[in-house]
Amino acid sequence: MTDGILAIWKPAGWTSHDVVAKARGILRIKRIGHTGTLDPQVTGVLPLCIGRATRVVEYVQERPKAYEAVLKLGLATDTEDMTGAVLEDQPGIQLTEVQIRDALASFVGEIEQVPPMFSAVRVDGKRLYELAREGKVVERKSRRVTIHEIDLISADLEQTYPEIRFAVVCSKGTYIRTLCVDIGRLLGVPATMKELVRTMSGGLTQADCVTMEQLRELQASGGLAEKIISADVPLDYMPRGDVGEITARNALQGKRIAFKYVRIAEAELLESPLIRLYGHEGTFLGVYEPDADSESLKPIKVFTPV
Repeated sequence: MTDGILAIWKPAGWTSHDVVAKARGILRIKRIGHTGTLDPQVTGVLPLCIGRATRVVEYVQERPKAYEAVLKLGLATDTEDMTGAVLEDQPGIQLTEVQIRDALASFVGEIEQVPPMFSAVRVDGKRLYELAREGKVVERKSRRVTIHEIDLISADLEQTYPEIRFAVVCSKGTYIRTLCVDIGRLLGVPATMKELVRTMSGGLTQADCVTMEQLRELQASGGLAEKIISADVPLDYMPRGDVGEITARNALQGKRIAFKYVRIAEAELLESPLIRLYGHEGTFLGVYEPDADSESLKPIKVFTPV
């Protein structure tokens, strides 16, 4: 059985569920999960966790994601992208590149976002997009997200509906469609997202990805193993601890590990909520939680070698 992470370059027109279903068929493996939904029209990096690697989905999802987006000014839609019905139409917007850059820069840091009606957020047990399709608009609670970086790539400000392309690195849960609308609002004009590509997820980029066609070819030729990434690779944001052979055996049995047996900087041990633990010859043992009171590591996800 294949274990690990496989980065797929999701094609336009596919849901994330479509990708998982097709991958299950090609690989003949049921235990596959993705690490963050992409809208059907969005392309880009979609990491799939395969086999036991499904146990690290929640940790991969915690990492920042990166996107390239095209924002169209002068139009607003009910879906906040070009798939929706037009709500506002204001051609001939006049803005300068300086205004655009200043607006983008103001979003860096922690911001409040209201999830769009066409989203998978649940309100009173129903998905918002289900309510939206019924023509209903309900009050949504804002949520805090973080914009780590945002940079203007290009600006075509001379056309009837000006377009800007920007790159953004953001926390999980950030709606780029809503960010586009909010940028327009700050500039005082209607705005909607025209295109979106996810360029990084789980620390993986397009260079790590295979297309669905390549997935089928690699599986048939026996070359897929070269594209499978170890489950611990996207967890490199967690501090690393190493233990000896006897301690490693105890760790794999789900026992607590005393701090004194772990080779790691004391500050990282005490300040990090999670540690990735390694044994003899760099074998990944799993994810462990430091417990300062008992001065030990508590097992959270144990990866027994197969």
